Amino acid sequence: MSDALINGLAGAGGGIIAQLITYPLQSVNTRQQTERDVKKAKRKHGTLEQMCQVVKNEGWGRLYSGLAPSIVGTACSQGVYYYFYQIFRDRAEAIARENKRNGIGDGSVGMLSSLMVAALAGCTNVLLTNPIWVVVTRMQTHTKNSNKSQPGHSSIAPDEKGLDPIECPPYGTGHAIQELYDEAGIQGFWKGVFPTLIMVSNPSMQFMLYETMLKKLKRKRALVKQGDTGVAALEIFLLGALAKLGATVVTYPLLVVKSRLQAKQTTTGDKRHHYEGTLDAILKMIRYEGLHGFYKGMSTKIVQSVLAAAVLFMIKEELVRGARMLLTKGGTSRGRTRPA
Repeated sequence: MSDALINGLAGAGGGIIAQLITYPLQSVNTRQQTERDVKKAKRKHGTLEQMCQVVKNEGWGRLYSGLAPSIVGTACSQGVYYYFYQIFRDRAEAIARENKRNGIGDGSVGMLSSLMVAALAGCTNVLLTNPIWVVVTRMQTHTKNSNKSQPGHSSIAPDEKGLDPIECPPYGTGHAIQELYDEAGIQGFWKGVFPTLIMVSNPSMQFMLYETMLKKLKRKRALVKQGDTGVAALEIFLLGALAKLGATVVTYPLLVVKSRLQAKQTTTGDKRHHYEGTLDAILKMIRYEGLHGFYKGMSTKIVQSVLAAAVLFMIKEELVRGARMLLTKGGTSRGRTRPA
């Protein structure tokens, strides 16, 4: 099994577990980012308070709305990203070794090369998986009140005997896909792809920071423990958290713009809430909400992103380590049982 495949599968597994742990935070954060009512935004409800309001008004299930496509998206995104990242990384390392033989460099992949490798893997991932995340965003931002305007959803008033109104059918993945297709056709599934491609700088920065810190830690560990470069799971957890924190702070405004474009667009009424594209969204947000609008829900996102990234890195590294040990033991066992 190749290193690229091992890293791809490990990344998918780590991503799914991280997503399951942090999904309620992600749902609340997406609602914060797409809140376009300035009066509501100024109330500044805390993350926990907003989660309680969602549970009270819409039920526990709404915190996990879109979880199924999100898990699929996470598995695909992490798998695709780590698979191509390892392929591009192996190529960069081969070039660095070749340069060293020619008297150029020390044979290691530099910071700029690491950034380029992460960017290439990120762009490949975005182009292949963007449709999944548009559907997830639709489901996360859908509320019970939205049913009133949904095609195929009708609210029935209670009868004279005081019976409860008939509940609207749940807003599932199929509803979100149909709504998106009716609204914008096939191209609607790539809404927000431009700011998302720019946001490739987030994982690029994240991996550049992570690998730089990891390389320094291993170097110091080798000096102190005479060649032992092993890194504990807790240390990987902390390195992943620090790397994600730095990347999130820098790229958060683009994440807000992407969420606004992918959420359901207002086609009637106040045109301030309808965005024609990336530039239109940025200009309207600056005009009607100010710079504050680009940082809505940032504290929630930092907690969610840092926790998810830390869990992801820790689990991925453990899975990669475990897979390599199994493959090594399997190869040794086959070698011993091979007839003379």
